[in-house]
Amino acid sequence: MTKTLLSIGHGFSSRALAPLLKKRGWRVIGTTRDPSRIGGLERSGVEPLIWPGNPLPFDQTTHVLTSVAPNDSGDPVLNAHTRDLKAARHLEWVGYLSTTGVYGDHQGGWVDEDAELTPSTKRGQARVKAETEWRTLDLPLHIFRLAGIYGPGRGPFAKVRNGTARRIIKENQVFSRVHVEDIAVTVLASIDHPNPGAAYNVCDDEPAPPQDVIAHAAELIGLPLPPAVNFEDADMTPMARSFYAESKRVKNDRIKQELGVKLRYPDYRTGLAALLADETP
Repeated sequence: MTKTLLSIGHGFSSRALAPLLKKRGWRVIGTTRDPSRIGGLERSGVEPLIWPGNPLPFDQTTHVLTSVAPNDSGDPVLNAHTRDLKAARHLEWVGYLSTTGVYGDHQGGWVDEDAELTPSTKRGQARVKAETEWRTLDLPLHIFRLAGIYGPGRGPFAKVRNGTARRIIKENQVFSRVHVEDIAVTVLASIDHPNPGAAYNVCDDEPAPPQDVIAHAAELIGLPLPPAVNFEDADMTPMARSFYAESKRVKNDRIKQELGVKLRYPDYRTGLAALLADETP
């Protein structure tokens, strides 16, 4: 069988992985809910599949990557396809994109993959439940706990330029981040060096306060420093505010030592510089 990746919920992170596999001659099937995305998937060399709405072709697949987030009813993939997955004994590798939110709040302290999973948000709790349920299927499962994702089209420059960026100040608040290309590099390294049952933190080397990132973005494009706003006074959506409920620094030693990953963007400064360079014609 031709090496074939079934990418369930083929979104931002999966789209960065697909061209790396296509260069190797892989077949990539990507699911989407949105029929308007079919043309874009086809142009990128990915075979589109509307899902939910069609069966998932596990019988044509050697590798599976799911990016689908759990909802109030649980993990949508498991809810619909647990029996199919249990029967897919031929699968060589399965990946689940999770989040560092599973670790909860550590008041700025460091966590690694062996840290206790103590999420304080509803989203983090749902992720822990989903990770646990995926582990029960006896598949060659690999879990990737992603930090805050940025990349082309998902950087701070637009908000800085249009004047909506703010430097939200909360004492001892730090976030870990990861450029989407480094997610793709890490997942590919896992495909090349499978270790069923492993969990990997996927993040850069330098957790940082969010206001520092915004300030650096403004400096790079030569615009004034966005205004500082105390977290307590900031007008934020409940979703945005929830991200500030947890503060931690995430270690990435395992992806380097076990998978041999060399990050392309080891800190936000190199990542933002690359995004800005890509904008320049």
